[in-house]
Amino acid sequence: MHWYTLLKTLHVTTACLTAALFTLRLALDASGRPGWRTTPLKWLPHLNDTVLLAAALGLLVVTGWMPFVHHWLTGKILLLLGYIIAGRFAMRPQYRFSTRLIASILALAQLALIFWLALNKPML
Repeated sequence: MHWYTLLKTLHVTTACLTAALFTLRLALDASGRPGWRTTPLKWLPHLNDTVLLAAALGLLVVTGWMPFVHHWLTGKILLLLGYIIAGRFAMRPQYRFSTRLIASILALAQLALIFWLALNKPML
């Protein structure tokens, strides 16, 4: 059980950090401060997301939860893919503002649903 507590704490911490970093980068872009792209804010989220994914895989091993068996987990994975795609559109400066705004809203909504599924684990 020690591994479960450690992995879950790491997973929750990095998930919250993912949301915070994404929101911060959106806010910096929206406020007309694209200089963050030349700071560690450009690569730090990728490092954090790698740790997040490793903790998630560790939790799968420790708990025995399986996608397609535990449907809330399948939902999280599908929403994660949508979040990644929407996030890419939201972060790319070459897209129009309206495209980036819609992508940002979609990414944040999917992130909120991922958190909701993680907290509630409903029977889908």
